Amino acid sequence: MRLYTRTGDKGTTSLIGGRVDKDHLRVEAYGTLDEVNSFVGQAIALLEGEKFQDIYAELQKIQHELFDCGGDLAIINQKLPYKVTAEMVTFLENRIDEYIKEAPPLEKFILPGGSKAAAAIHVARTVTRRAERCIVSLSKAEPINDIVLQYVNRLSDYFFAVARVINARLGVKDVEYERSAIVFRDKEEK
Repeated sequence: MRLYTRTGDKGTTSLIGGRVDKDHLRVEAYGTLDEVNSFVGQAIALLEGEKFQDIYAELQKIQHELFDCGGDLAIINQKLPYKVTAEMVTFLENRIDEYIKEAPPLEKFILPGGSKAAAAIHVARTVTRRAERCIVSLSKAEPINDIVLQYVNRLSDYFFAVARVINARLGVKDVEYERSAIVFRDKEEK
């Protein structure tokens, strides 16, 4: 097997159903998800010890799901079954709810960082937000699997929750943004 094909030397690439320019909105969207996946891999490499086995397993699951998202976004001009489902979004929501209970209470914005693994997850979170913007742009121009957008939106929230839990499990305090107003309130306080 060769890693190079030379088919992209003129600035185009193959998608499922045809070829497009390498700067096409679809390529930008799934390429940004590939960046997210790489940062998730980096975070996994930084997680050590028994206390992170659950997060480690979830992050590997998410890496596979990010490939599913990219595959769904790479479909043009064909009716193929999508891989990303509402159940995947629900899984993220359930994990977010559990991690919010585990992390210390939060009222103000925090600075991205803390431990090395949490910092890597925060990078994945911000790149996920960029991927979301790319997917929104794509969805305005062409049909997509709308659940991919939901999944990516929820994924950035998941990463925020996980980064906080990683820091909490390591005993690393999140640093509050010093000029932040109180922005997070318990839903019952309204």
